[in-house]
Amino acid sequence: MTAKVKKDKIKLEKTLPVRDFLSGKELRSIDLDEKIFDAKVNKPLLHQVVVMYQAAKRAGTASTKTRGEVSGGGKKPWKQKGTGRARVGSSRNPLWKGGGAAFGPHPKDYSYSIPKKIKRLAVKSALNAKWVGSELFFIDEIKLGEPKTNIFAKALSKFLKSYKSVMFIVDGIDDNLKRAYRNIPKVNVRDCENFNAMDILLHKDLVISESALKKICKRISK
Repeated sequence: MTAKVKKDKIKLEKTLPVRDFLSGKELRSIDLDEKIFDAKVNKPLLHQVVVMYQAAKRAGTASTKTRGEVSGGGKKPWKQKGTGRARVGSSRNPLWKGGGAAFGPHPKDYSYSIPKKIKRLAVKSALNAKWVGSELFFIDEIKLGEPKTNIFAKALSKFLKSYKSVMFIVDGIDDNLKRAYRNIPKVNVRDCENFNAMDILLHKDLVISESALKKICKRISK
């Protein structure tokens, strides 16, 4: 079921400003593509995709030894009959101390895949979720003359006066930008060709460059 948001109640703006990142000044406005930004957030689909990405991150390295892998237990503890005790063939059976695990975990690959169309629709829903929540912003591009964290941090404080976590999606990440943001907590920068719906949902605010938005819309429209 798709969760539909009534546009007349929340008054969604189809035209949003594009600002300069370093100065925070508004440069121009951008019209959102109605085919992509339709205010529909498919929560079950987002849940399905997030579970898939989380499963892929599982190490799957948990391992226990069976009775055939633990050391010892080669000799039968006592004879089969005549002792009055229960019959037993090895001191390393799962019922004994030091024995192997009966149904313990073993190395496993938890990852699985879903259709690319579902992933694209999840990105679309995630973008709409940020738009509906007024957590979507646009910038021209990020140009840093030198790889200084201080420059990026000051610009970010001007652009977003208060933020909990923010992700930037840009069209290409140069070395200056990579070295400038990496020491700032709860700030992430992704290339427009290398992000997914879970990346968007993990951050409170989403900032997209104008050129990156064009490529994202083209990617989703396939």
